[in-house]
Amino acid sequence: MPTAGFTAYRRPPSAVAGAASIQGFSVMSFIAQRLNRIKPSPTMAVTQKAQELKAAGRDVIGLGAGEPDFDTPEHIKDAAKAAMDRGETKYTAVPGIVELRRAICDKHKRENGLSYTPDQITVNCGGKHTIFNAFIATLDPGDEVIIPAPYWVSYPDIVEMCEGTPVIVDCPQANGFRMDPAALEAAITPKTKWVLLNSPSNPTGAAYSHDQLKAITDVLMRHPHVWVFTDDIYEHLVYDDFKFYTPAQIEPRLYERTLTMNGLSKTYCMTGWRVGWGAGPLPLIKAMNMVQSQSISHICSIAQHAAVAALNGPQDFIAGHVGVFKGRRDLVVSMLNQAQGIDCPTPEGAFYVYPNCAGMIGRKTPQGKVLKTDEDVVTYLLEAEGVAVVHGSAFGLAPHFRISYAAATDVLEDACTRIQRACGNLT
Repeated sequence: MPTAGFTAYRRPPSAVAGAASIQGFSVMSFIAQRLNRIKPSPTMAVTQKAQELKAAGRDVIGLGAGEPDFDTPEHIKDAAKAAMDRGETKYTAVPGIVELRRAICDKHKRENGLSYTPDQITVNCGGKHTIFNAFIATLDPGDEVIIPAPYWVSYPDIVEMCEGTPVIVDCPQANGFRMDPAALEAAITPKTKWVLLNSPSNPTGAAYSHDQLKAITDVLMRHPHVWVFTDDIYEHLVYDDFKFYTPAQIEPRLYERTLTMNGLSKTYCMTGWRVGWGAGPLPLIKAMNMVQSQSISHICSIAQHAAVAALNGPQDFIAGHVGVFKGRRDLVVSMLNQAQGIDCPTPEGAFYVYPNCAGMIGRKTPQGKVLKTDEDVVTYLLEAEGVAVVHGSAFGLAPHFRISYAAATDVLEDACTRIQRACGNLT
């Protein structure tokens, strides 16, 4: 039964529902029923819609994609070119080349104080693939995965695809979008297999301090059947002297039941290279590698050699990027808080803000339409001012919307000016 603060996830109608018959043949009878559990990514949908409108001649600013606007650093691209010239174009080991797995071990030791061996590392096609491999390898029908909301849009869908049950724990703005330890405790059942943590968070940018994360790990120590999946992809993108911690670092006794996921997309501006990894107990890593051996075999060999250069090479550019992101964050937060009906908290990390738009709900557009939901709000912003953002209900907590400030500063200033104007035109 639902308990205050958390709910069993309920999947909206599938995007494939209602497909037409073709010459008397029902497409739906051919498509696997598991697809009824999932829907296309809302963030990808917003980005695609913005691109389509731009192609049609509309003046649109797309702030839906979580992708740094910086190019991949030259030394990483040079390493990829050198790898091609050396002929590093053949199959590799399923879990990744040993040089990369050693570099990942060194990174975790150097930055997180965690000791892994190369056979405890699996290299995957981005962080999303790491999540999928872990859950397809461990979830049986009915197994529960606790997911704090707001959540990255893909978390519940991946759990559903793997026949697990997402259990959503609300983390409202009043709690800084962080999970209350008591709410976590209440959500745990004998069927709970994983709790999924993401700090700093997509979509809110909220991050857990040492003491806040310790309170969460204290709960997990009382429930030895629950494993921890920690998504650390935004680890280096933190601001205002905030210090990042990962669960196994906070509570070493959780090491044997924690999968630490990370990757190169955000920090190293390598979204298209598709390099992510999981670090964890050997039996779990072996199971994930078994899944990978029968799906993609391994990720691109060239991307792996580029990843070695990323992890072992110069790191000084990261601080420069963080400084730029902080300036953009401060600009966006300031300008949105000057818009009528918007309350925008200041996030600790990542490159998103998650403003509350409750003050816009119930108001009328110049065309006389009443805004009833946050989806109505983002539709209005797109239609009235050409600003594409993602509605908060897609992330499991409304009424909010997400803005990615991984865009040029002048573009962000223009977008926020448009949002201010759109808010001012409501009655």
